[in-house]
Amino acid sequence: MPQLTEIRWHARAGQGAVTAAKVVAETALAADKYMQAMPEYGPERMGAPIKAFTRISTDPIEIHCNIEYPDIVIVLDDSLLDIVDIAEGVHDGGVILVNTCTPPDQVKTRLGVNDSVRVASVDASGIALDTIKRDIPNTPMVGALIKLTSVIDMDVFKGLLAKNLSKKFGQEMIDANWASVDRAFAEVTVA
Repeated sequence: MPQLTEIRWHARAGQGAVTAAKVVAETALAADKYMQAMPEYGPERMGAPIKAFTRISTDPIEIHCNIEYPDIVIVLDDSLLDIVDIAEGVHDGGVILVNTCTPPDQVKTRLGVNDSVRVASVDASGIALDTIKRDIPNTPMVGALIKLTSVIDMDVFKGLLAKNLSKKFGQEMIDANWASVDRAFAEVTVA
């Protein structure tokens, strides 16, 4: 039976959600899966709320639209919880992953989702500041995603991350990003 996983990313412009959506899709492609990654932009200004989407499937993907009923929602900025309906369309058994210091049970209450939706939190911004010295939480959020789901493989992701980063940065930055992935993997908590 074919498996389709749909991910909706919420972030502010400049936090790396579009890049993360693409790298997760590339990781799936490297594992011989089919994929799509696409952004949805509004006003093109730094800090504006944006969405991005990733689809991963074992069979060819024949739909070409935004994701309305995601399996996974990833939120890179918890200030969006007050202005965007993060839980919109998430089905029973879905996962919501939020970059926040707030415990996941409190996030779950704040979102008003039922018990069939897993809510997870991780301080991806804090991890990014500690490891890569910049508040760009996309890479640690992918580490948390890997822990929560089996949608992509850690080793394949780290390999692609290194390949992409090596075009602009040295080994020190690659190692720092790997450390951010490992920390988020270890520190993510679920309600």
